[in-house]
Amino acid sequence: MKISILRSRRAALAVALGSVLALTATACGDDGSGAGGDKGEDGSGKGKIVFWDNNGGVRTDIWKEVIADFQKANPDIKVEYVGIASTEYQSKVDTAIQGGGLPDVGGVGAAMLAGFAAQNALEPLDDRLAGSSLDGKLNKDMVSVLKASGGGDGTLYSIPTSANNGVLYYRTDLFKKAGLDEPTTWDKFYEAAKKLTNAKKNEFGYTIRGGAGSIAQALDAAYGQSGITSFWNGDKTTLNDPKNVAALEKYAALYKKDTPAADLNNDFTKMVAQWDSGTIGMLNHNLGSYQDHVKALGVDKFRGIPQPVGANGKRVQVSNPVDGLGVFKSSKNKDAAWKFIEFATSHAENSKFNKAAGQVPSNNDAAKDSWISEAEPTKLAAAALTDGSTSIVQLPYYLPDWNTISKADNEPNFQKVLLGDMSAKDFLDTMAEQLNKAQAEWKEQNG
Repeated sequence: MKISILRSRRAALAVALGSVLALTATACGDDGSGAGGDKGEDGSGKGKIVFWDNNGGVRTDIWKEVIADFQKANPDIKVEYVGIASTEYQSKVDTAIQGGGLPDVGGVGAAMLAGFAAQNALEPLDDRLAGSSLDGKLNKDMVSVLKASGGGDGTLYSIPTSANNGVLYYRTDLFKKAGLDEPTTWDKFYEAAKKLTNAKKNEFGYTIRGGAGSIAQALDAAYGQSGITSFWNGDKTTLNDPKNVAALEKYAALYKKDTPAADLNNDFTKMVAQWDSGTIGMLNHNLGSYQDHVKALGVDKFRGIPQPVGANGKRVQVSNPVDGLGVFKSSKNKDAAWKFIEFATSHAENSKFNKAAGQVPSNNDAAKDSWISEAEPTKLAAAALTDGSTSIVQLPYYLPDWNTISKADNEPNFQKVLLGDMSAKDFLDTMAEQLNKAQAEWKEQNG
């Protein structure tokens, strides 16, 4: 999709927003929430609120525990939980922004934040945070990421719940049997992928993500090998730098050679399930799947380590979106919605949530709890992010069209790369052109 089309899409959204404000909204808060741009109301701080979980199914059980705790502490507020798959969440929210029916509160991670904020759908939360029990209790870096991702004016539209990090999971039992070293470098990674593959026995060294969510993993592999540490060089992206092109070519060449053919359509749930149930040596995912691996394999058959280092001994990875909770501006019960966010990110609840999710807590006190050191991948990830060993390539979440460009526009193209129907260079050149235009437009609008 060309940027001119993206610009038209935003213009159409603006027209749609203007036309639906007079419509009767679908009931969500005390009196029902409307579409993006509605002013909403603070409400009574009591009654019913609707919560949309942006990773439904995967996090449903733990959110229901948090909600039960909240309702016990706040018996005058009822939370209606709606779990939405991560792959469907953005489109569902965009549809509700245009036509009504937004919830009171929902998951708003960094990657989708700018798009929602550009449509005037989110309530600013700076003043509420400053006057709450959370003030000074949240990880400053996570708060800064969400402020920077909101579109350019530094407004806080989402309260961080957790940070994630890329992890290379590998089967220690299979590595030991094959006499392989731990895949701490990219050279060792490729060596293991080849040596652990025996297609006739349905044994593969690696599982690659070819379906929904594939782009971030592909970019991680490209920048991790190239060693390039910035997404921008002036006003142009480094995405299609020749070093990244060569790196992506090598990575994509693993498909169907050292990976299963089914990987072409794998989103993270299929990829994780396949690794947990089969005889595949390595998996790139984030901290969120750690507990799944423990349940399937036990703690003795695998490890989760930070991404491999490059030839120069340095680790480079792309940023993982900070996840958070936002209040939708159209809510008729914003005070109750805020009470829920404040409770969910308190010490005890934020610790409980992230222990189950296997992620790094946003609450500073929760981040000191003992389970962090007991969950090895989380402990190693937290260290890698703070000990100076890792350079983070910050992805441009602040671009309103980032999620569209990195998902709908280019996930099908990456599948073409895997199939050999499109070159890695053409893929990266196409995406780079879109991003350069989006960046120029953003700078023009934000000075």
